[in-house]
Amino acid sequence: MDDFSNSDSSINGPKAFFANMPLSKTLTMNLDVPEPWLVEPVVAVHDLDNILLENLGETRTLQAVFELEALVLTGHCLEKDHDPPRGLQLILGTKSMPHLVDTLVMANLGYWQMKVSPGVWYLQLAPGRSSELYILKEDGDASQGKSLSKRITINDLQGKVVHMEVVKKKGKEHEKLLVSDDDRSQEKKGSWNSNILKWASGIIGGTENSKKKESTSVDRRKGERQGEIINIFSIASGHLYERFLKIMILSVLKNTCRPVKFWFIKNYLSPQFKDVIPHMAQEYGFEYELVTYKWPTWLHKQTEKQRIIWAYKILFLDVIFPLSLEKVIFVDADQVVRADMGELYDMDLKGRPLAYTPFCDNNKDMDGYRFWRQGFWKEHLRGKPYHISALYVVDLKKFRQTAAGDNLRVIYETLSKDPNSLANLDQDLPNYAQHTVQIFSLPQEWLWCESWCGNVTKSKAKTIDLCNNPMTKEPKLQGARRIVSEWPDLDSEARQFTAKILGDEVEHQETTAAFSIQSDTSKSDASAKESGPSHTSTSDVSSEEDSESKAEL
Repeated sequence: MDDFSNSDSSINGPKAFFANMPLSKTLTMNLDVPEPWLVEPVVAVHDLDNILLENLGETRTLQAVFELEALVLTGHCLEKDHDPPRGLQLILGTKSMPHLVDTLVMANLGYWQMKVSPGVWYLQLAPGRSSELYILKEDGDASQGKSLSKRITINDLQGKVVHMEVVKKKGKEHEKLLVSDDDRSQEKKGSWNSNILKWASGIIGGTENSKKKESTSVDRRKGERQGEIINIFSIASGHLYERFLKIMILSVLKNTCRPVKFWFIKNYLSPQFKDVIPHMAQEYGFEYELVTYKWPTWLHKQTEKQRIIWAYKILFLDVIFPLSLEKVIFVDADQVVRADMGELYDMDLKGRPLAYTPFCDNNKDMDGYRFWRQGFWKEHLRGKPYHISALYVVDLKKFRQTAAGDNLRVIYETLSKDPNSLANLDQDLPNYAQHTVQIFSLPQEWLWCESWCGNVTKSKAKTIDLCNNPMTKEPKLQGARRIVSEWPDLDSEARQFTAKILGDEVEHQETTAAFSIQSDTSKSDASAKESGPSHTSTSDVSSEEDSESKAEL
């Protein structure tokens, strides 16, 4: 039993001491917690993703404080004598505020998931098509005349699994829940698509919800941001990539007059970044929201942290954001934007749920690395382009209407069990699935990368991605200064602002950010040749970059 009687944060309880820890190997600190727990670090000076004990001084000691942020409420929603009602929208709240969180019912076992805290909650169908067609069935009875809510009490820290049943309203028995606004034939897209969803219903299942409904208000203190909000999401792990992320944010804001809302997947954000971002939002006049997701137990788990991060970019798009959010653009943390993202946000995707930029093909020096032009990929793509995953648009409304999330998870579940598949998970998966989850190919200028595009088209680039060059393996910081003329100024501005908020801690933070992130060169070579580049991996940073960053600081 832990003893919390002390007045400070120390605990007189069980302890574990690990001797002979490797001093020169890169380590990561994580907690192994009960499945229903959502835990995050709230105090940590060092980069918990990239720990080198030999750089921690004589004590070789690192301290971090973690917090139980929320619990995961999971459930299964069924419809008697029918497949689970995939796409059914659920809301959860209190009696006075009935809609605090929301989510979708998945095809797979009718699984759903939401974040909660201890207390009394009320679960009901969301207003709109879900409540127009269905009602909750409680205790073997379904009143056709009223909408029921299910009371759920969370009175311990063990989480809860809720089983619920819904029935169609009288006269609505033959109506379909998921109907595309502009293409009602999406429900019958072919036998393969139909069979894959049917198989999913009996095998796997999962979803989760983000924090709350999207806010449409925006800080207009400076008065210059007008128009529809541009929603952008990104993910970063480690202090170095959080440094890149701040530069990306500034580059977006400096090239648009429209209000911007950033969505950050908080699972891997450091306490320092979470301390700085509210001040940055106030200073530069943007909104932000941190969203999170608990990897569901039914889905094949990844063991490498980088592959888990890649998975968060693609596997949970339909459920990690509030249902009110209808479109979002993903931008890699190490990307620099040179155009108004409003132009991309407003682009007509021709009814496709996803939009990516195809890989450039004009840098002939890279032909030997374009694996998609031969063998398996050439045959599978059947003339379709292979796209890069550093920037993409998601029409969330279309994505949910066509059950694209279900399709992607089913394909992932099948392919991921083969260790030779999905070498670049976030990129290979949507490209492999594009015959089912269709992709709109963006104009080439929306993503320029020196490695693949060459310098001829650089002047037209609307975004510049610091993707790896498998031939030179140039460190990212060095490449950023050389390739992107505005990068040093943006970096200086972001670092000065961070220093103003965090004080002396920022120097220590950015020094440790550059410590380690070392890569196995031979493994990187093979991966690049077989499967193309990775874009956001912390393992991309070489030991040269470590030395460079430490010397600079």
